[in-house]
Amino acid sequence: MSVSILSFEIVLPFFFALTIWLYGKGFYSGVKFAEKAKTPVLILTLGVHVSYIIVRTIILGHFPITSIFEIFSLIAFTITVVYFYIEMKIKNSTTGYFILMLPFFFQLTSSIFIKETPAVPEILRSNLLGFHVTSALLGYAALAISAVYGFLYLMLYHKIKSSHFGVFYNRLPNLEVFERMSHTATWFGFTLLSVAIVLGLILLMIMFDASFITDPKLFGTVATWLLYATGLYAKKVAGWQGRKIMVLSITGFVIALFSMTVINMVFSNFHNFQ
Repeated sequence: MSVSILSFEIVLPFFFALTIWLYGKGFYSGVKFAEKAKTPVLILTLGVHVSYIIVRTIILGHFPITSIFEIFSLIAFTITVVYFYIEMKIKNSTTGYFILMLPFFFQLTSSIFIKETPAVPEILRSNLLGFHVTSALLGYAALAISAVYGFLYLMLYHKIKSSHFGVFYNRLPNLEVFERMSHTATWFGFTLLSVAIVLGLILLMIMFDASFITDPKLFGTVATWLLYATGLYAKKVAGWQGRKIMVLSITGFVIALFSMTVINMVFSNFHNFQ
């Protein structure tokens, strides 16, 4: 394995661990140094991760999408990108400690178990497929984060109703901010999922048999897209907000998860390129 690739795989989990430590210090102790340093360190971690993806792609000649542990690293990257976008957009960093735990464990697992794939099928060397997978992962990562914010919204809502909330809930954003975070993540995810669907249809026409157009995986993805499109329309036109939108966000992600797991593994062979 290339020394440069191996170096990135070793240092990346440490960058994520340092980032989480700073966000944790800021959230639980309010340490000024941590508050000041956490976002710049997050940007540095993203920069290192982008460099890793570029170096790995150039040296190995394909996007990091040929094995489950390459995908794990890409998932870590996409979750971090989405969180960073929301933090910049909403100007609130209090949930970073909890969200960034996920990319840390994905990258740690990837760095420990990743190996070079000895024989990569030609289709997995397609740049178009690489962009399709990356945009899909960005979309699903954003929808997952939207669901997490929806879940935290509902937890905080019930704590407020019952007047039983302690220091932990006092440090979290209020209901309005949680709703804005979830809505921002939903828009991000919906946009990237739309891009992934368009790229996927182009790939379908170029590389696959037309019979794949009836594959259950495609129906699952389109159903997920339609549900989120309906939710965004209802919020903008019918004025849906609060608990109703949060429940819809969580429901949408459950359906997306069902599509990505059960339908993909049991009813479809569309994404099996080995």
